[in-house]
Amino acid sequence: MADISTQELDELWGEFHTVVNMTSRELNEWLMTRSAGETTEELPDQAGPQNGRRVLEILGKRRVDLTDDDVRVMRKVVDTVTAERGADMEPTAGQSNWRHRLMTLGHDPLKPAG
Repeated sequence: MADISTQELDELWGEFHTVVNMTSRELNEWLMTRSAGETTEELPDQAGPQNGRRVLEILGKRRVDLTDDDVRVMRKVVDTVTAERGADMEPTAGQSNWRHRLMTLGHDPLKPAG
């Protein structure tokens, strides 16, 4: 990765794993549930929106294996969740569509902060 220092990557890695408070298993199950219809179900590797699948991929990687695109996705997720939640990240109930949108990015607003 050419455009990010080791220190910046370490900070982003920590922020990403703070805002993504769902485990890989929880996120995968959520994406499969969201994609299931009344009569059909997506293939596991195609379930959910692309951003959710990308978060799931990143959760399965080691820091040294990240690509520039992974870094871009991580920044987007951190920025989106932080903008939606603010700084405190305390468990918050809200509209179900708001919660579901965040859960698609791996953040469950009802889970206690790290």
